[in-house]
Amino acid sequence: MTEARRKRANGEASRERILDAAAQIAGERGYEGTSISLVSQRSGLPASSIYWHFDDKDDLIAAVIDRSFTRWAAELDRPVAVPEGARPEEFFRLVLQRTGSAISRFPDFLRLGLLLILERRPDELSARAKFLEVRRDTAERISSFYVACFPALDAVAAGSLVTLTMALADGLFIAAQVEGLDLGSAFDLMATAILSAARQLGHE
Repeated sequence: MTEARRKRANGEASRERILDAAAQIAGERGYEGTSISLVSQRSGLPASSIYWHFDDKDDLIAAVIDRSFTRWAAELDRPVAVPEGARPEEFFRLVLQRTGSAISRFPDFLRLGLLLILERRPDELSARAKFLEVRRDTAERISSFYVACFPALDAVAAGSLVTLTMALADGLFIAAQVEGLDLGSAFDLMATAILSAARQLGHE
């Protein structure tokens, strides 16, 4: 390995250590309780290394959200294993179950993003903007999926279904933090609600 490649690999490894530490601390203490000093202690890297990769705490938390969302989205982009002869409704349920399970594995973008939105603090503009960006991306993903699943719905009805889906997902995620719900199973229940709402909207 050349010296340049070794430095690049070391830099990438350090960045991942910093993001891992920041995600852990933010998950424990929220945005307010996360500091560069704590991230330095948890990662074992000096503050200078953190500032080499990130402008400030806001930039760091934005990167945590981005990494978590990217991993979650990659999980959703994998093909779904569908039993032979499965009905469209069964396929829909499998997709939503996997979506919930993937959030359980990569929860940081949703946990931190919801905190930032609810707190409405003035000093985390980059992190809040990143969450709103991934939120729009998520809405577009859901919309594309629903256009394929529910071709009878017009744009307004499909938009209402997307809004309902995201609201239910937020609520189930919060309930999982309080009650220890299994999100895969919870999202299967959500699939029942969405399928029922889609049928109702289709008849209006």
